[in-house]
Amino acid sequence: MNIRCQCGNVSFTTPTSAPISVYHCHCTECRKQSSSAFGTSAIFPAEGLFPLSEELKSKLGCWTRPAKEGRTMDCYFCKRCGVRIMHRIREKDGQERATVSVKGGVVQGLRWEGASHIYTRSAVVEISPDAERWETTPDVMEGRPGSGEQKCN
Repeated sequence: MNIRCQCGNVSFTTPTSAPISVYHCHCTECRKQSSSAFGTSAIFPAEGLFPLSEELKSKLGCWTRPAKEGRTMDCYFCKRCGVRIMHRIREKDGQERATVSVKGGVVQGLRWEGASHIYTRSAVVEISPDAERWETTPDVMEGRPGSGEQKCN
């Protein structure tokens, strides 16, 4: 799938032709990050994207924030227009997850139907009773750390 930021400076192709899953996250951090009622993430394998190419790395800024249970989250954004592109969780021991969360709005042709809603305990908008929903996160999202060595700096 093609990824493109608002100004077009950052563009690349995902490592697979479709995401593993799509989530609408209602946590307060995703609401702040998206400046909206929730954030949408398309989950892809990190392999094939990380380590980042030198060209892509030169166009991305990175901000690292604390996450739950001693983890950190590397948050990549376009240096030119500021659009958030993707997130990658780093476990407490520093090991990176085997997946990357690409922000839904930058994924061209993303299929939004069937996405799960997570952190619904923080939701500020009504969620369809038919939607798959989790008060926090499903166990499968906790994932296992990957073997990447790329540092966010």
